[in-house]
Formats: sequence, C-alpha cells, structure tokens
Amino acid sequence: MTLIKSISGIRGTIGGRAGDGLSPLDTVRFVGAYAQWVINRSNTEKVKVVVGRDARISGEMVNQIVTGTLMGMGLDVIDIGLATTPTTEIAVTNEKAQGGIILTASHNPKQWNALKLLNEKGEFLSGADGTEVLSIAEKEDFVFADVDDLGKIVEKSTYLDFHIKKIIDLALVDIQAIKAANFKIVIDGVNSVGGIAIPALLKAIGVSDVVELYCEPNGIFPHNPEPLPEHLTEISKLVKKEEAHLGFVVDPDVDRLAIVNEDGTMFGEEYTLVAVADYILQNKKGNTVSNMSSSRALRDVTNNHGGNYFASAVGEVNVVESMKANNAVIGGEGNGGIIYPELHYGRDALVGIALFLTHLAKSGRRCSDVRSQYPEYVIAKKKMQLTPEINVDNILESVKRKFKDYEINDIDGVKIEFDHGWVHLRKSNTEPIIRIYAESRDAASADELADKIINEIKSLL
Repeated sequence: MTLIKSISGIRGTIGGRAGDGLSPLDTVRFVGAYAQWVINRSNTEKVKVVVGRDARISGEMVNQIVTGTLMGMGLDVIDIGLATTPTTEIAVTNEKAQGGIILTASHNPKQWNALKLLNEKGEFLSGADGTEVLSIAEKEDFVFADVDDLGKIVEKSTYLDFHIKKIIDLALVDIQAIKAANFKIVIDGVNSVGGIAIPALLKAIGVSDVVELYCEPNGIFPHNPEPLPEHLTEISKLVKKEEAHLGFVVDPDVDRLAIVNEDGTMFGEEYTLVAVADYILQNKKGNTVSNMSSSRALRDVTNNHGGNYFASAVGEVNVVESMKANNAVIGGEGNGGIIYPELHYGRDALVGIALFLTHLAKSGRRCSDVRSQYPEYVIAKKKMQLTPEINVDNILESVKRKFKDYEINDIDGVKIEFDHGWVHLRKSNTEPIIRIYAESRDAASADELADKIINEIKSLL
C-alpha cells in the first residue's frame, strides 16, 4: 500500500492498515489538518469549503469521510457531487468559499484516491502552505467543534452548467464557427466525470454528432486512465471507423486533454497546449509559460507571435505562479493541461476543447493538418521505479557532476541541455518513481538521450 504527501496533495491506495495508504483514519487526519489551516487563516466567523469528486469507486466512501470531518471541524460544506477538477476550482471562487477539496487521484489507477487541496482562490496550495498542513497533520494539532458549532452541508449539482456557461461567454470561444464546421467527434470519458462533462459541453457549443466511448461514470476504468498513446488504441480505431473529424480523451478528473486526429493518429499531448496557445496568440499578444518537462514547440510558437516564453518548475502551482509573474495569456503543462487565465488559473480540459474546436473551425483544416504546421519535436517519457534504499538526491548530484560541462538547470530536479535536445530527470510528486524526459527532433534521438541518462543512473546504483 502507498501514501504520498506532496505539492500535488495527499494520494494513497485504498485499503490496508492506517498509515499504509489513504485509510479512513488517514483521511480524517489530513482533512482535519487542512480544516484547521483554513480556520487559522480565515477572518470570517463561519468558514465554508467546497468538495467535488471524480467517479472512481472509492469516491462516495471518501466523500462521506471528508464532508463529515469538515462538519466536525465546524466548517460548512458545499458538496457539488461528481465534478471535474476545474469545475470544483471555479465553484470555490463563485461560492466565496475559504477553500476546496477535490477527491481525485487524477490519472492513477482505480485503487488510488487523493485529496487535492485548494485555497480561497480555487488554486492548489503553495509548497509552503502544503508543508504547513502536513505539519498540523503530523502533530494532530487540530480541534473538533463543540456540538452547537458543527458545520452544515449543502448539496449543489449545478456547477457543471455554471462552468460551461463561463466557457461559452469567453470572447475567443466562437460557437457559430464551431456549429458551422459541423464536427463529428468521438470522446473517451474513461468512465469518470468526463463522461458527464464533455457531452454536455459539446452540446452547449453546437456539436450535435458525438460518439461516446466509456462515458458511464462508474469508476471502472476500461484502460489505463493516463491519456497516453499506448492507452488510446480503441478511440483511435473508432475515430477512423466513424469517419469522425477528431477525438477527445481526458483523464478521470478532466484537467488533461489528449486529441486524436481524423486518421486515428495522435495529435500529441505536448501539442494540445501548443495548438491552443497558437490560437490565443493569434488574437491576443502576450507571454506563455509551461513547465521544464514540456516541449520547446511552445517556445517556438510564442516567439513567432512576438511573445516571450518562460519555463517553470514542474507542478501546476509553479506554472500558475510563473504565469502571474510573467503576465502570461496562456500556459499549462505538456501533459495536455491548458491553463487559460481569462477563465481561471487551473488546468481545464473543457476550456481546452472549446478553444481548440474554435481554432480548428476557423482554420478550415483537418486536425492532422493543423498539427503538421507546428515545429516537430519528440519527447521520450520514461521512468524508473524507486526502492526505499535509493537516495534520489545523491543520484541527481552525481548526474550533475557527470554532465557539468553542459548547461544545467536544477530548480526542479536536473535538466541538461545538449546541442540536439535536452533531458530532464526528477522525482515524481505523485508516484514512487524517477521521471526521465528527453526531447529531440526525432524519436530515436530522444530515446537515445533518455537511455543515456538511465544507463548512467543504473551505473550509479
């Protein structure tokens, strides 16, 4: 069993002894600590927190523990039920709540669940705030409310409609152009909340011909829920069979977006952000941000439009911080995460779909033709499983020394810039692994760079 505490929240497997995973006892402890953190920084008499969840099997059980604990701490709860991560983020600000909790383990398999913690802006906690919550949890320094001061719960199931309305109202979402394109679209909701949210969005923006694949929100993932090419063979075949214009795939909490071309090939998750940024920058000049593990293609497109590109440390909270500091008009992560500040500062596959379809409709091109106009880079994404005896910090220092003659960026792990590409290695925030990303102009060169570093790490072990 596994329990991981990080900048990405509290993740763990369901079942087993307390402390070995995200057990009910662990859930109470971390939610109590978060509630105390919210109370400590709040200047209102009654504190309010929004709770939303994806459709995974353990969601209902975890939701009852979370909402009960919050009420036990004296907080009022707005329970929005099955909801995407970005929908929950938007609900926090609309409710003028002091925080929010999203119950989702994102792309992790069905045995996982997690507490993603939000501040009053509907944004993920900073590293410092997250550390404070963990410290409170470690000391169990929280106090439950007296019986007369228990919180209340209100259920609101309308926030998806609210979210979609805000997307429709965006100036750069052109419903008439989308309707005129008469798109036929295949979607894969991986049997989670995407199966509810994407059909509703597409209907609202004028797409009537939609083929649904795995859109029953029962939490039984039909394939690995991370939207990577090797997991998307079924939708690839279905797009071709249905002669659709394209396909959309999301992860279980709908903050990552993958696109399938009309011929069944992958648009490429790195290029979801690139294409949407290209459309935004055509209409609004400005800067962009992505994390250090994202493709150089965003930098190239940004420079072509006269803007400046900035790289942040990995992690949505770091991307958002850099976007604010550099006045970015669009940003995100190369895993298909779109952050459009005109809507909110959070990865949002729904707004990504609306913006991409507007871009595609106005281009008058096939999906694959839009993809072909961007600089060609290939990223090899590999990982090495960690064992308790491995000292990751020592490995990173050794790699830095080994490649000290090259340009190195160590704000987040180690990134080495080679003449023909780069390699970025870092400890994952969400899994017990080292991620090794390498980018070059073709797959063979990217694999070669990644394998070079992997072999170096193996020699150190």
